[in-house]
Amino acid sequence: MFSLSNKQRTTIQRAVKRINIWEGAVRSSKTWGSLVRWVEYVYRYKGRADLIMAGKTDRAILRNIIRPLQIIFGTKHIKYFSGKGEAVIMGKRIFCIGANDERAEQKVRGLSAGGAYGDEITLWPESFFRMLMTRLSEEGAMFFGTTNPDTPYHYLKKDYIDRKELDLISFHFELKDNPFLSKVYVANLEKEYRGLWRKRFIKGLWVVAEGSIYDCFDDDSPVHVRETPPYDNPDYYITGVDYGTSNPCAFLKIGIIHHNNQVYACIEDEYYYSSETEGRQKGDGQYVTDFKYFTKGYASRNMFTVVDPSAASFIVALQQSGETNVIPADNSVIDGIRYCYNMMDEGRLMILARCKHTREEVSGYTWNKRSQLLGVDEPLKVKDHCCDGFRYPLHTVFNTERYSTMINMEKAMAGSKVIMNKNGVVG
Repeated sequence: MFSLSNKQRTTIQRAVKRINIWEGAVRSSKTWGSLVRWVEYVYRYKGRADLIMAGKTDRAILRNIIRPLQIIFGTKHIKYFSGKGEAVIMGKRIFCIGANDERAEQKVRGLSAGGAYGDEITLWPESFFRMLMTRLSEEGAMFFGTTNPDTPYHYLKKDYIDRKELDLISFHFELKDNPFLSKVYVANLEKEYRGLWRKRFIKGLWVVAEGSIYDCFDDDSPVHVRETPPYDNPDYYITGVDYGTSNPCAFLKIGIIHHNNQVYACIEDEYYYSSETEGRQKGDGQYVTDFKYFTKGYASRNMFTVVDPSAASFIVALQQSGETNVIPADNSVIDGIRYCYNMMDEGRLMILARCKHTREEVSGYTWNKRSQLLGVDEPLKVKDHCCDGFRYPLHTVFNTERYSTMINMEKAMAGSKVIMNKNGVVG
């Protein structure tokens, strides 16, 4: 006999907003309550607009929505016609739509929906979800959906769940919220997962885990994210530049100190310009102006500016503007990632809380799964501009012998005595 927990019943009663989302850990019982609320909504629906159910694929709709509903309400009241892409729930026709890629957005264009249910929302293309929300145009139309957590910077979390002003309610579930699981099963699952996976699968938290490059990074830990630098004054600064015109352009201000023969770095500030977001591109001259404004407060202590090696014209423009010690980066990607990872894992690479783009990118920086299938390690080239912005200078200055002129500088700046050996540490 099917039964509901007290928490499930509570969510059913409270799911009366325009957008209602059940989110959290695997096997946490979030889906069953959402399905009961959806059937209740369909049963009481009196409008004439379309009703929609959506999932990643047709198979996912059958597995995660239709079959559980048939278990609860029986096949008499829940019918599914896979060839037609339709279901009948409590005598009402429901359009079933797979949201597998960006083309799925076209499937809901032109519809006028009175209600919708969604499964595995974070797996949908953003364009599909946003278009579906615009289709809920009938007065009183509601959306009900479930999802496992993803990166905290996923559009669903950042643009919907976290926005208090929206007519939205979300219900968070942890593994412990499912009273129908055996204690042995729960105990075993809790033992099997550690670190980020434990946060995501057991606690249902929105953290990056799968394929994360900097999986040691913890955005909630003062070891990695600080309100203030770990020093009164750094020994000197270096500036990293990832140049872009159609892509975003990033400058990073990085404070450097040498302690116990180790290099410590703190990303103190960031400049981030996206032509796509701002609606216009900038050229070399405009970026030079922005760079000088960005570095104005620490220009005299800026030891090196290390620039994306493909940005030859910008390097020349900076040099012609009077900037000194401007050098192209060593773009050995894997070696650079490995060096920065080690610094971060050892607590020697920190980010100030105000550098929101850098924190967001580090959290979401992932390996390219398709390349991994071919035996090649390379990062996914999506939102990686700040990650490149600190990899360029840290790897180039401290982990290579390419620039021998950096070695054994007795006075890098007034009032600071820094002598570096070939490994970039105090000699």
